[in-house]
Amino acid sequence: MFKRGKLGGLDGGQYRPLTDSDIRSMHEAIVRLMSEIGIKVENPKAFELFEKKGLKTDKDKRLVYIPKGFLEDCIDAAPSELILHGRGNPDNNIIVGGKRVHYGSGGTALNVLDLETGEKRLSTLEDVQNVSKLLDYLDNAHFQVIPVYPNDLPTEKVDINRFFAAINNTNKHVQGGVYTVQGTREVVEMCSMIAGSLEKLQKEPFISFITCVISPLVIDQVYGDLLMTCAESGLPVSMPAEPLTGATGPVTIAGNVANLCAETLAGVCLAQLVNWGTPVLMACTSTSTDLRTMAYASGSVEEGLINACAAQMAQFYGLPYYGTAGQSDSKILDAQAGFEGAITNLLVGMAGGNFIHDALGLLEFCMTASYEKYVMDNEILGEVMRVLKGVRVTDETLAVDVTAEVGPGGNYIQEDHTFEHMREEHFVPTVADRQPRENWEAAGKKDTWARCHDIAVEALANHKPIPVDEEIVKAIRAKFPNFVQ
Repeated sequence: MFKRGKLGGLDGGQYRPLTDSDIRSMHEAIVRLMSEIGIKVENPKAFELFEKKGLKTDKDKRLVYIPKGFLEDCIDAAPSELILHGRGNPDNNIIVGGKRVHYGSGGTALNVLDLETGEKRLSTLEDVQNVSKLLDYLDNAHFQVIPVYPNDLPTEKVDINRFFAAINNTNKHVQGGVYTVQGTREVVEMCSMIAGSLEKLQKEPFISFITCVISPLVIDQVYGDLLMTCAESGLPVSMPAEPLTGATGPVTIAGNVANLCAETLAGVCLAQLVNWGTPVLMACTSTSTDLRTMAYASGSVEEGLINACAAQMAQFYGLPYYGTAGQSDSKILDAQAGFEGAITNLLVGMAGGNFIHDALGLLEFCMTASYEKYVMDNEILGEVMRVLKGVRVTDETLAVDVTAEVGPGGNYIQEDHTFEHMREEHFVPTVADRQPRENWEAAGKKDTWARCHDIAVEALANHKPIPVDEEIVKAIRAKFPNFVQ
């Protein structure tokens, strides 16, 4: 609807929950957390890398103290902007950095609401393929974070098959979490074959990775290995932290944001120690807890606040930012699913989040994906992008001359000015119903779920992404025993 161009991204930054003074205070707290309290590094290889760099450590407690100067060096080493490529279609390339805003999917959900029955079931590799195809079709999904988990595969086969199922069904950038070191290496090698070489893949990365830093303030054994493996590849990697207010992070928004920034920046530092200049995304998946139960809440307005603040901190550090918004804790596609996702998507977009994942499709604490919600959220994101586009004020748009021609008591319906500007000024919905009641009734009285369902079914039946060349697929089948497609 609103063309992004080849590199795209409308600018956010209109919403600033933190003042400049707040940002400075936040930075000072982050430095204290990292240099005085320290990061627990349970991974021996990672601990050794920090130790060899001459940083202060406590071997008994496995603590690494990251001083301000070293933190600044690592931040300076990482690129401030990344071009994340789409495979086979340069129009899907996106620049991530600054205040440029892009939205995409996320997960990884273990369940889906079945497209035929509407009932909740475990997600499969076929769902990875189908959701990828649907996201390729939806114009306001600018990238894909692989959103569902193939429960029908053993863990050792998940990485390579999940990535291929996504890549083969979309021509947008694909990012995903990884589960094993071997699987990560297989994905890098497979995608190098698709690109032509590892060097070509590094130059035009159509995939990137996600690893995690554990809250509070821990780089653990498993994710430490995965993070270092991703950094070794030279491909972009997001390293989110997920402190939950009052549980694994302070209950206050400011304290929670300070913790998560210290955690993700610790990951940035480790990535640079492995491979100086590793392209990274400072990342946040933090949210609040339900004060009645202290359980995880994915649809809270506080999630939007936290991720908006984190976006400002990433801008302060000059790092690309991976944020979270758009989920709902509702179990079905209802009003709650709409307003929870819309509020957080708008807040984080207006704060200038660069790579906003989870923005489409997720229900029930991010445990369940809905084909229909992907479609509804695509429409919500279209409206959010219209907000980010802003209002253009020129002599032409102020329309004084055309108003003089129409005059008091006239109308603008047949004016050239109306036809020249109507589509660039106004968002045209595909899901929202604007018919008179009698027309809506005559068309079957379809509610939002039914309209979204029809669009999803139509897209899966008819949309045709550019697949991976069959000769390359044959070579992948021959090379990797874990490949099942």
